[in-house]
Amino acid sequence: METLSAHDLTLGFGDSIIIDGLDIEIPKGKITVLIGQNGCGKSTLLRSLARLLKPKHGQIMLDGKEIAKLKTKDIAKKLAILPQGPVTPDGLTVYELVKQGRHPYREWMKQWSKQDEEAVQHALTSTNMIALADQSVDSLSGGQRQRAWIALTLAQQTEIILLDEPTTYLDMAHQVDVLDLLFELNEKEERTIVMVLHDLNLASRYADYIVALKDKKVFAHGKPEEIITSELVRTVFDMKCQIACDPIFGTPLCIPFGKGRCLFANEQKATS
Repeated sequence: METLSAHDLTLGFGDSIIIDGLDIEIPKGKITVLIGQNGCGKSTLLRSLARLLKPKHGQIMLDGKEIAKLKTKDIAKKLAILPQGPVTPDGLTVYELVKQGRHPYREWMKQWSKQDEEAVQHALTSTNMIALADQSVDSLSGGQRQRAWIALTLAQQTEIILLDEPTTYLDMAHQVDVLDLLFELNEKEERTIVMVLHDLNLASRYADYIVALKDKKVFAHGKPEEIITSELVRTVFDMKCQIACDPIFGTPLCIPFGKGRCLFANEQKATS
């Protein structure tokens, strides 16, 4: 199983440093979620792990080899990334989109193979997109479109999948639908999944491992039940909250403080 890690990693654009001297080891065969405030470097870190952004300093290692020295096609056979808000060419069908996941395996003058077709069909089946294979991606709902893009990454047949905010712009039902799909892929096929999420409660529910970023470095990392505390939320997100236990899943449940309609307001006033 492939391994992915970063050592003394510094990232930025021009004179702006976003990640500074960061070390991270991605657990194999697990779901890792990156959390932190907007602008803390989550997406930047994810892009660098996929070699889409060259480090200013430090190394990223893929299966024991420095990723900067690997061929692009070799990386694409080990690691797939789904960026935030990918754009689909007009008129492209779901099947045509998912076929693009086989590009790393294509060679000049080589015909479409049985293995290529099996990989595409498996990806469509795993994401429940078989019935929509001939439809235009543009005609799909937000949740269906996201499934189509995930199917493309599955057709790439990599052990590691990186996803940048895969639930952005989706309603609650579709968020859970997409995360359930990723959870099943990890559980059944042991894919290593790394994703950026903003919802702490969903992150705690689906992640085996959480990495919290703060001040250009890893502030905390570990199992959700070990690191998601009111102190961490206050420090990382500058927000006061209460951490309870999710009554259904038993995972940390973040209840943020703030203004709003409080059913217990009168009781609180009476006891204050």
